[in-house]
Amino acid sequence: MSVASGRLPAMAATPDDILTALDPEQRAVAERPLGPMCVLAGAGTGKTRAITHRIAYGVRSGVYVPQRVLAVTFTARAAGEMRTRLRDLGAAGVQARTFHAAALRQLHYFWPRAIGGAAPEVMPHKAGAVAEAGARLHLQLDRPAIRDLAAEVEWAKVSLLTPETYAAAARHARRDPAGLDATAMARLLQTYEEVKGERGVIDFEDVLLIMAGILDEHPAVAREVRGQYRHFVVDEYQDVNALQQRLLDLWVGDRQDVCVVGDAAQTIYSFTGASPAHLLGFSARYPDAAVVKLVRNYRSTPQVVGLANVLLRAQGQASRTGAGRALVQLQAQGEDGPPPRLTAYDDDQAEARGVAAEIRRRIDAGTPPAEIAVLFRTNSQSEALESALADVDVPYLVRGGERFFSRREVRDAILLLRGQARADDGSVPLGQLTRDVLGGVGWSAKPPASGGATRERWESLQALVALADDLVAAQPQARLPELVADLTERASAQHVPTVQGVTLASFHSAKGLEWDVVHLVGCSDGLLPISMAEGWEAIEEERRLLYVGLTRARRELALSWAASRNVGGRATRRPSRFLDDAASVLGDGARSVPRGGTGTTGRQRKPSVAKPAHCRTCGTELSTAAERKTGRCAQCPPTYDEATFEALRSWRKATAAASGVPAYVVFTDATLTAIAEQQPADVAALARVSGVGARKLGLYGESVLAILGGADVDEILSAAKGSAEGG
Repeated sequence: MSVASGRLPAMAATPDDILTALDPEQRAVAERPLGPMCVLAGAGTGKTRAITHRIAYGVRSGVYVPQRVLAVTFTARAAGEMRTRLRDLGAAGVQARTFHAAALRQLHYFWPRAIGGAAPEVMPHKAGAVAEAGARLHLQLDRPAIRDLAAEVEWAKVSLLTPETYAAAARHARRDPAGLDATAMARLLQTYEEVKGERGVIDFEDVLLIMAGILDEHPAVAREVRGQYRHFVVDEYQDVNALQQRLLDLWVGDRQDVCVVGDAAQTIYSFTGASPAHLLGFSARYPDAAVVKLVRNYRSTPQVVGLANVLLRAQGQASRTGAGRALVQLQAQGEDGPPPRLTAYDDDQAEARGVAAEIRRRIDAGTPPAEIAVLFRTNSQSEALESALADVDVPYLVRGGERFFSRREVRDAILLLRGQARADDGSVPLGQLTRDVLGGVGWSAKPPASGGATRERWESLQALVALADDLVAAQPQARLPELVADLTERASAQHVPTVQGVTLASFHSAKGLEWDVVHLVGCSDGLLPISMAEGWEAIEEERRLLYVGLTRARRELALSWAASRNVGGRATRRPSRFLDDAASVLGDGARSVPRGGTGTTGRQRKPSVAKPAHCRTCGTELSTAAERKTGRCAQCPPTYDEATFEALRSWRKATAAASGVPAYVVFTDATLTAIAEQQPADVAALARVSGVGARKLGLYGESVLAILGGADVDEILSAAKGSAEGG
């Protein structure tokens, strides 16, 4: 059997038969089931294949007892796929779960013994409790702010922060959720915990926190868990946060049978607390660990892989953390395909129409819509694409919206199928019976002429019809009860059937997926990297997002960007800076140029290059406006006096409140930091601090200089108030 085929072998007769299906690197992973191991797996290199075969080899050779193995990953879909593969390899009984599912199962089992009574209910969402906490603190919060604050609560908890320790950590990380300063957010965290306590509920992070606490405080429970699970496998290890790592350490104890799998080049969830530090530091924690790199890419053409490697080399060269040593240069194993290409459009609407027209041509030429995806950086980019696809009658699905099995038409269809299953006497073939039943919720043999929601609804039902046909092909005697059982299992694992529509998805929600044809839209600075990304680490994560997008393509890859947001608008955008290194592949049009970089003659002017600024502490080139303002990179510690900085912050907060404006309108954090570090002694020196300006110098200069001179903040504020009232 071809290694590149991706097919699982039939039930292997011997343990060695399991290994014959693997390439040399995958085999190196599988044939050593005991001891610590770190697998650095590049995109499309068959990491799931390698680790499932490792587990299966351990089971079939008698090294593992299946029930003593715990494989953890990050999505129910990935866990379900892992269980299916293990079952097909003869390793049924292995526990493959998400971190939360594994912890919740243990929590329900041990809570009565460790704490007493039944475990509390887990809140499905934080928004309600966050909104109530905000109301108690008299905060005016709209829905976007509540969503942002709920995400901040999650970040704090997975980072193992408490209301008491949050403020210092948030200031260090420069976090500013929904405009709240760190002290206010810490109070919200405390109030949120009080709201949960009064309601008698916990959130998803509490599941991990409480289970970690039980294991830490109850040695008998820890011994029982460690007796149950002897061998551990962790997939997507680059996405582990501090809380998950803490729980994993408590599961493992002082043993060494841990295999972790990850790719530092695909770390794109740092905003949730994920960090590649655990992956990069694994060998330091386990000095005897075997390290294996999976480098053979079976997913994409050499042309796609070549472009991905160009981007990866740039990332490795830019790395300040040592991650460059862990990055995997891919080796393409597939057949040649067309070269990736970059197209420039006048505006976003023209880009959407152009991409839609190209997709229409591909579908007309025989490419199934389900094998095409359009990926973008922000969800707001989806609207223009949806409209353009509907105009050319292309069915589409927006990934990241409502889950397939949560859609009303799917729930209604399964309910009808379940009711009919009891009366299925076998007189009607399964495929026809399924079609008859689904006709009751709107399915028809011919798709609707219209697009949009009507077409998406039909595509959902058609996917269920296709599943019935697939089941009959695999099991000719299958009846409706078997179909319902299959749907129930799929819903539990979020194993979504193939739906015939073009996929629209953000880069984040596309991770782990792949298509024959991928369009990456909005490849311009301001979108890639996103304009709000500040600091070297944030910029590099944006580069990794683009790498994830590139490596979703199996055969064809098309990139595009628009010079203007609106029709007739000024052409102020430029191609993404990340594509500069790819000009040898995509052409000179991929080179970023400054705004106004083309004159009236159409000839491209040579870009002006600003003189680079360097950190005054470590000498590193500064990459953001905030860093250049302070003269210091984000990695180096501040050099200001803490008391002086806090005095300036207190003054700014009170001044902003008195004026009824956000604090950053007075001075941004970067400007305030620069003032504290530079300690200007007079008006002229203060005027030279970037971000001050003549207007702010007149409004605030006297107060700032007084604080720097040691004056009391309350006295300054009182004097300012008296002056205003006297005026």
